[in-house]
Amino acid sequence: MSVQGFDPARLARIKTHFAAYVQDGRLPGWQVQVSRRGEIVYRENCGHRDLEAKLPIEDDTVFRIYSMTKPITSVAAMMLYEEGRFELTDPVAKYIPAFANLRVLEGGPAIKPVTRPATQPMRIVHLLNHTSGLTYGFHHIHVQDEIYRNAGYEWSVPKGHTLERAVDDWARLPLRFDPGTRWNYSVATDVLGRLVEVISGQTLAEFFQQRIFDPLGMKDTSFSVRGSLGKRLGALYIPNAKGKATRNDDFGNVARAKPTFLSGGGGLLSTTQDYHRFTQMLLRGGELDGARLLGSRTLRYMTRNSLPGGQDLVQFGIPLFAEVKFDGQGFGLGFSVLQDPMAAGTLGTAGEFGWGGAASTAFWVDPKEEITAIFMTQLLPSSTWPIRTQLRQLVYSALVD
Repeated sequence: MSVQGFDPARLARIKTHFAAYVQDGRLPGWQVQVSRRGEIVYRENCGHRDLEAKLPIEDDTVFRIYSMTKPITSVAAMMLYEEGRFELTDPVAKYIPAFANLRVLEGGPAIKPVTRPATQPMRIVHLLNHTSGLTYGFHHIHVQDEIYRNAGYEWSVPKGHTLERAVDDWARLPLRFDPGTRWNYSVATDVLGRLVEVISGQTLAEFFQQRIFDPLGMKDTSFSVRGSLGKRLGALYIPNAKGKATRNDDFGNVARAKPTFLSGGGGLLSTTQDYHRFTQMLLRGGELDGARLLGSRTLRYMTRNSLPGGQDLVQFGIPLFAEVKFDGQGFGLGFSVLQDPMAAGTLGTAGEFGWGGAASTAFWVDPKEEITAIFMTQLLPSSTWPIRTQLRQLVYSALVD
């Protein structure tokens, strides 16, 4: 008998498949949750949150969700948009003056770049859909990335730097292109988080807690290891030369320190249960259990492809690392949007949206099929194994109604 249209025996293939990742050492452990029409149809824990201490993955295990923070920051910004606090076409410099005199990289080496004035302002919509011209230092693709690294911005920020300080620094570094003309995965959502602070008058942590986490009942989501979160937080792993998960406390222990930099692009810790609450709000058009964060039309607007002419990320993006494959994928305001499952080479539904995190976490929301799916683990980077595409084929092949 099916459960909400899913064949339980077929869903069981998820554990069979991903248990092999734990058995052969590719992953320390993982957690999967799939829901349809608000009902959890599959939930499984496998392996360890801490291999060395032999601590298992449990229902309340805490994970570094890294870039799965971005959709939360995007929702926060759009909540302020709904209050009339800004327009999407407003220049970022209207709220953060450091962005007033942007320059675009034309050539030259990182130590002596050749730049020119930007042809248009960076607008708030450019932060939401990663067409700002900003970058990440860890891309290692372009001179601009090297400039960011030279300024101390690769995987994180210089010690002690606040969000305000980092954003002002980025505003002074050259853009890869004129805002709005290309797509490039970047620190744009961190800038968006600073925008939330400036407009709301609250820190990003305060805004998240009061306006999102408390209303949705996300009791274990935070920028810091407050309460019991530290005891439940998994260790962080990277693959060694043989592809085996190897502990990396240099990166992992960053999450255990008191944060000075509130990263709206990648700083949150969370649990599967908490993130499930967030995805259910998205699936239900901005509301959950009487708490409405966004209007349904706003959410539909955010989850449409915003790239010019309906282009996908292959056509409009710069080929580099991102938390999703580029083929057949558009990008909305804070989410990737599946445009064409055939082009993407995977089962799925046109219009589903989601994103992932650097430690191989991922989620998606499928409004047409009323499905949400969440995968949690702690292996950096997320490009190590094809977890996301494999999970998608296992979930959709179990749907039989």
